[in-house]
Amino acid sequence: MAPVRGDGMRGLAVFISDIRNCKSKEAEVKRINKELANIRSKFKGDKTLDGYQKKKYVCKLLFIFLLGHDIDFGHMEAVNLLSSNKYSEKQIGYLFISVLVNTNSDLIRLIIQSIKNDLQSRNPVHVNLALQCIANIGSRDMAESFSNEIPKLLVSGDTMDVVKQSAALCLLRLFRSSPDIIPGGEWTSRIIHLLNDQHMGVVTAATSLIDALVKRNPEEYKGCVNLAVSRLSRIVTASYTDLQDYTYYFVPAPWLSVKLLRLLQNYNPVTEEPGVRARLNETLETILNKAQEPPKSKKVQHSNAKNAVLFEAINLIIHSDSEPNLLVRACNQLGQFLSNRETNLRYLALESMCHLATSEFSHEEVKKHQEVVILSMKMEKDVSVRQMAVDLLYAMCDRGNAEEIVQEMLNYLETADYSIREEMVLKVAILAEKYATDYTWYVDVILNLIRIAGDYVSEEVWYRVIQIVINREEVQGYAAKTVFEALQAPACHENMVKVGGYILGEFGNLIAGDSRSAPLVQFKLLHSKYHLCSPMTRALLLSTYIKFINLFPEIRTNIQEVFRQHSNLRSADAELQQRASEYLQLSIVASTDVLATVLEEMPSFPERESSILAVLKKKKPGRVPENEIRESKSPAPNALAQNNVIVNHKVNSNANADLLGLSTPPAGVNNTGGSGTLIDVLGDIYGNNNAATYNTKKFLFKNNGVLFENEMLQIGVKSEFRQNLGRLGLFYGNKTQIPLTNFMPVLQWSAEEALKLNVQMKPVDPTLEAGAQIQQLLTAECIEDYADAPTIEVNFRYNNVPQKFSIKLPLTLNKFFEPTEMNGESFFARWKNLGGEQQRAQKVFKAQQPLDLPGARNKLMGFGMQLLENVDPNPDNMVCAGIIHTQTQQVGCLLRLEPNKQAQMFRLTIRASKETVTREVCDLLSDQF
Repeated sequence: MAPVRGDGMRGLAVFISDIRNCKSKEAEVKRINKELANIRSKFKGDKTLDGYQKKKYVCKLLFIFLLGHDIDFGHMEAVNLLSSNKYSEKQIGYLFISVLVNTNSDLIRLIIQSIKNDLQSRNPVHVNLALQCIANIGSRDMAESFSNEIPKLLVSGDTMDVVKQSAALCLLRLFRSSPDIIPGGEWTSRIIHLLNDQHMGVVTAATSLIDALVKRNPEEYKGCVNLAVSRLSRIVTASYTDLQDYTYYFVPAPWLSVKLLRLLQNYNPVTEEPGVRARLNETLETILNKAQEPPKSKKVQHSNAKNAVLFEAINLIIHSDSEPNLLVRACNQLGQFLSNRETNLRYLALESMCHLATSEFSHEEVKKHQEVVILSMKMEKDVSVRQMAVDLLYAMCDRGNAEEIVQEMLNYLETADYSIREEMVLKVAILAEKYATDYTWYVDVILNLIRIAGDYVSEEVWYRVIQIVINREEVQGYAAKTVFEALQAPACHENMVKVGGYILGEFGNLIAGDSRSAPLVQFKLLHSKYHLCSPMTRALLLSTYIKFINLFPEIRTNIQEVFRQHSNLRSADAELQQRASEYLQLSIVASTDVLATVLEEMPSFPERESSILAVLKKKKPGRVPENEIRESKSPAPNALAQNNVIVNHKVNSNANADLLGLSTPPAGVNNTGGSGTLIDVLGDIYGNNNAATYNTKKFLFKNNGVLFENEMLQIGVKSEFRQNLGRLGLFYGNKTQIPLTNFMPVLQWSAEEALKLNVQMKPVDPTLEAGAQIQQLLTAECIEDYADAPTIEVNFRYNNVPQKFSIKLPLTLNKFFEPTEMNGESFFARWKNLGGEQQRAQKVFKAQQPLDLPGARNKLMGFGMQLLENVDPNPDNMVCAGIIHTQTQQVGCLLRLEPNKQAQMFRLTIRASKETVTREVCDLLSDQF
């Protein structure tokens, strides 16, 4: 072992050596226990321990703690070390406290008093040790205890520079945990003027602090801009010999330069004063000029420091976006980095050019580097650089180069990494739609996408091509012909079958004149893919076949045979059986005129913004350039589009985007849905308005839908329940163009109620990006019956303005019903058994609207109980049976709803084996009919 020098604590060195030489874990534990016993005895028995010995034993305890063992003594000895005048002893005391002392410890008051004593010391080393300890603990208690001392140390003229540095960084640490620690008023000016300090270390530390303060309150600290520009100018124009102590490999104060450049990016515009703006522009030009100079050193540290300042200067130029000359120069400088040997530089250059491409001043300059960027996309070894090259191509695309860029991206897609394929597909789809001058080209691109990367083509993409084809008559024949040819490929992706089925079902007649695409050929081609598809796609194909009967009466017999085959047990899927049976009967019973009316061509979709861009932003929040599609807007196809076999219903245009895709037709439209091929599982309401939409009662009879909606936020819910357990997914959709920050849903449910219904809620990301959607999962366990339902309080900041509203969750007691089948005899026997006063509840009430018996039956079926047919002697009466599952017991419940048509009244009777359940179920239903 190396000899111990000076104050090296030989005993500590020997102990560490012994630990390292242990052959097993057991030997190490034995040696540690022996040492702990020795230290404990020394602390308890030896009252003559000097500072050196205390320091040595405290160091050993600290080492044992760092090995992963618990330490439950020695804290007081460490606190005693703080009062020592020796640096080494005081340092070990502070180190022990920073690592081991809990902020809730009783010792914290003694520690605070010792720290205050050191802060008043004339020895700067002691003051620095105290400041470092405060920053390491960083608790709110520390912030409150030293909220006066630390700012005074920072701005006092008597404070040494080295202490000011530590005070600034300590204050920054406390500000992050307790933002209210920084005093306002005159303190603001004094903190800002630290940027003029003679000591570069103080300026560097102060810049970090001011940057954090500006982010919280930019207006109050706006005076820092002039001083920051002035200081930056002096650094950039200085020779490396002028700032020798702060020059790093011939680059003057690179860290401070970067911090100042970042500080200035908190303001846009950076400054309104012409003189300050001219000086800033001159400084930025000087940085760009220096980047062109030959390197003063071949070492990588020199180039790293130089490039760090350069890239931050370019970020400031992009942020300001007001100086065409600087933007063009920055673009040319970045273009040189695209061929650099350093992978990191190439990546950073591509990333910065993505931002430059969105500026009107530099867009054309960025396009000059298109060939190199395409080469980067294809040839780069690092997948992150290839990804960034794709992002840049997307950002630089316009009408002049769209076809070339889209074709290059399609070519690369065949060999692209799996991790970036889905994002590439979305970007190609967006560019093809935005810059399509000829929609035949757009159709070709989307079909190529499906052929090349079908697994990565989301529903939004193929929905969109269908919308555009339906809305544009001139492309319908071409689309039908192209998709027919694509379906002839031996290996055909299922998404291609979906598009083909939909388009041929609508426009197959436009190509039926050619013998190669005769009606029977179209039908056989589609049906040859049928057995390879999922049930959802098969459902769509059955809808296509019924459309064919209207378009091509000559193949009615062939199609009816298929319907017959799938309307019996050959199809294990109940939805397909039902669909095939109904389509078969429709084709047999309906006259030609009725068929032509029911199965006529789909009307054009209403104009609405494409949802593909929102999907892309959700996948890559904050990284997608603003490149919204505005030319051809239409909504996502819904169940009506797929199942347009009962009623053709043209809907009104809606200005607001339905971010969650929850819109479905009004209740008046008879919808045969069930396959869900083109309908969101959360389908609920049709159309939005700017007023808040919120009606929890409707969720008594359904599990999925839009729970709340206003002009900023849409909240959808999807839930499932089994016995006494439930699971909810809440979908928060940001309808605005700016992120919602500090986003925090909080459960409002008392501890007393939680003993009856236990609800657990997973946290969500505090930032909800513009146009994005996040999901929050909740689990519920019904322990015993309860009244009411939990509430969530949604808090967030919109445009820095606090927003808050409360919403009841659809977690009413009926969600834990299990339907129970009964015959008439069993029902009325049970009904009589539950005849006690405590076991029944009854309400008579007027119908809220004209008596709607089918609507009432539908509501009862959705309530969770079993609607029993042919049980009550009066056919108008409705009776139900169910069991409520809780953790402690099962409660049987019977229901009888008796309508009075003449009086437009209902009588509702509930009987259950528990009084509280009887009352709650009756209250839930009494105002719903």
